Amino acid sequence: MRARSFVPMLRSIVILVALPTTSATAHAQSRARPLESGTAFAVTPYVGYMVFGDFVKGPFGTSIYSAPAPVIGAQLGMKLAPNISLVGNLATASSDIKAGVPFLGGLSVAHSTMVLYDADLQLDIPITSSMSGVSFSPFLQAGAGGIHYDISESVISTKASNFAGNVGVGADVTLTKDFGIRLMAKDYIGKFDVKDATSLDYSGETANNFAFSAGVRVSF
Repeated sequence: MRARSFVPMLRSIVILVALPTTSATAHAQSRARPLESGTAFAVTPYVGYMVFGDFVKGPFGTSIYSAPAPVIGAQLGMKLAPNISLVGNLATASSDIKAGVPFLGGLSVAHSTMVLYDADLQLDIPITSSMSGVSFSPFLQAGAGGIHYDISESVISTKASNFAGNVGVGADVTLTKDFGIRLMAKDYIGKFDVKDATSLDYSGETANNFAFSAGVRVSF
């Protein structure tokens, strides 16, 4: 009798122990499924501010440069691996071209509309901090593209395009699974093609053009 009564008791203990474990495993799997399925694409329209470097430097501290200006653009990202994405970027800015003269400051000599385009690889750094359901994930970007200038002054106009590499750093602030905010700083490194714009055989300066932006990131 004791042996027979012991078997149902043992069975009950095993069931009681197994139920929480099974429940916890199922809960973990249900939480893991969205991460495993993930999202393949992300689009990020953004606005920001650009600070341009000197693209021509003359004697006695003179220079020619674009004045700081707002920038508006969008990025489209495609996942290649869990922490690697291919990113395409298109942006535009409008700025005065100024001649820097010592003691006189910057004198406006023309107006320029710029289009920036590039393709980049993005590396998501696997460090994510979370607070109150909001996660903060840093990333790095590097790539290459170009900057197209449409320059006008009165009835005179000219165009120029130059190659520009870029490096960037930023972070995604995830508010929900498919929605968040992207903060980013990028350095567009290029040399203004003076010959293309003026027909003068002159090599311009390699300039660092910094873009600081914030945008809304939507994943799908």
